[in-house]
Amino acid sequence: MPEPIEITFLGTGSSTPTPQRGHPAILIKYSGDHMLFDCGEGTQIQLQKARVSPMKIKRIFISHWHADHFAGLLPMIETLHLQNRKEPLEIYGPEASRFVDAISELSYWGIGFEIKTKDCGEEDMEKILDTENYEIHSIKVDHSVPSVGYIFKEKDRWNIDTKLAKKYKLSGKDLKIIKEKGIFKGIKLSKVAKLSPGRKLIYSGDTRVSKKLFNAAKNADLLIHDGTFTEPMESRAHSSVKEVAKLSKKYNVKKLVLTHFSRRYKSVKEIEKIAKKIFKNSIVARDMMEMKL
Repeated sequence: MPEPIEITFLGTGSSTPTPQRGHPAILIKYSGDHMLFDCGEGTQIQLQKARVSPMKIKRIFISHWHADHFAGLLPMIETLHLQNRKEPLEIYGPEASRFVDAISELSYWGIGFEIKTKDCGEEDMEKILDTENYEIHSIKVDHSVPSVGYIFKEKDRWNIDTKLAKKYKLSGKDLKIIKEKGIFKGIKLSKVAKLSPGRKLIYSGDTRVSKKLFNAAKNADLLIHDGTFTEPMESRAHSSVKEVAKLSKKYNVKKLVLTHFSRRYKSVKEIEKIAKKIFKNSIVARDMMEMKL
């Protein structure tokens, strides 16, 4: 069984929070890493509800610098400082260094740990993180200010078939070499193992519907997408539920989660009905909703 990718929707509202929906923030846990995608006002409270210490957060990915997506950064940084954090914190986003520098200067006493920033969004798509188990890419999206979505891609894995390994008389040490180098004593890895494609998760941030984003989301295991309005609104730089559901079906997305809802909708039942009518594998996010891939 592959290691689970655990997702908690800490905040699922839009520019103005409501008692039911906080500002955007999504927690992803995988392979021991805790990552935040956006960090709106109230994120620390939601983390407490999820029983996750902010000290565990290793990386924060900001989609853009509208306050509803980053206003939780300053109090979180202060909390980490007060809790005597020593580990570096990585923050990614368009013009991340500019905005993080400005936030950091608001403290009287400075910050007792290193913040590493990574500016992204200058290229249409770029790899911004490469770890042993996964990669993260940023992708430009269409919003009213410089904005990116994020692509989380688990690396493909070779799973050794023990019967085939025994057939070729390969020991544990031999299998380690063949996994690292792809071949051992003329035996190719493909002869004794099966390739399991890694899972792919996309977070759109705020955006109008973007063909570029949906091309990247083709066959994705999970797409988390801006669903601010039920119908297209050309005057707003956001997506509509109808458009997103249609494109998710067209691009063979396995599961769609809609988020970032306008406060005009007192109930999301109508949103869910519209989405599922077009694309049955649609889910309407709610604060503190948890998922596993």
